[in-house]
Amino acid sequence: MDETEFWEIIDSTREAADGDPEDHADLLVERLTQLDPDSVLDFARHFEARYNRAYAWDLWGAAAVLLGGASDDAFDWFRCWLIGQGREVFEGALHDPDALAELLDDFDEEIDGDGEELGYAADEAYEQLTGVVAPDLGLPPQPAEPLGSPVDFEDEEALAARFPELWDRFGPR
Repeated sequence: MDETEFWEIIDSTREAADGDPEDHADLLVERLTQLDPDSVLDFARHFEARYNRAYAWDLWGAAAVLLGGASDDAFDWFRCWLIGQGREVFEGALHDPDALAELLDDFDEEIDGDGEELGYAADEAYEQLTGVVAPDLGLPPQPAEPLGSPVDFEDEEALAARFPELWDRFGPR
């Protein structure tokens, strides 16, 4: 599976789910079970590689603005959700997390930002197809620390200064 096919699967299942992350995950599992197990593992490698690339302080800070704070787990699930938003949003956010203010049509803290189930979709599909747990993907682990300069999630002035567009649109009111 190449990168284009990976993003096509993400996009088609997201569109069919009408933006609901849980429905998106269910549709993604359904779509992946139509592939052979090796293709599901390829999909999983693409997903995990992007998930690891998104382990950056600036992106974590953007998640904190959008979510009103972001624990380790919340940031993990946010990264899965971000991949689920498609290539343009994902790559744009990696390049400039503040650009999420323009890349996102809307953000509902109750349903958006939590793509935990998306992160398990390939594993679930592989298990359904083979009856066994997916093997190690052979990818290097994410860095021990996020990339870039640390962000103080408790300092609203610093968050507003670092992510002015995002803060103006989605920060606390």
